[in-house]
Amino acid sequence: MTDATSENKTAADAAKSSALPQEEIARLTDDIIAALKTVYDPEIPADIYELGLIYRVDIADDRAVTIDMTLTTPNCPSAQELPTMVENAVASVAGVGEVKVNIVWDPPWDQTRMSDEARATLNMW
Repeated sequence: MTDATSENKTAADAAKSSALPQEEIARLTDDIIAALKTVYDPEIPADIYELGLIYRVDIADDRAVTIDMTLTTPNCPSAQELPTMVENAVASVAGVGEVKVNIVWDPPWDQTRMSDEARATLNMW
């Protein structure tokens, strides 16, 4: 999980090598993160972004978005539906092109990836 400072740095770094203006990359990044925060694992009352399930968001020059995400466990009952939910949420962002979601297992997810907001929601201090 990245914090706001590193998110902005990522957007700024991407803009240096992108055909898209820096302001547009920053807007897309913010809007994509907002969309990701609307997706909840049906079994956990915290959004997938705050849970730390999103590992990477890449915005290409053609506005295609590739997302690397993981699940809390390989046996997650929501393994089939969560990637589709993520794809649909990100595809709804204005200005986003094709969306591809990759499930990755390395590094494995653990509770240290959760934000303070998710910890508070789940009472996991």
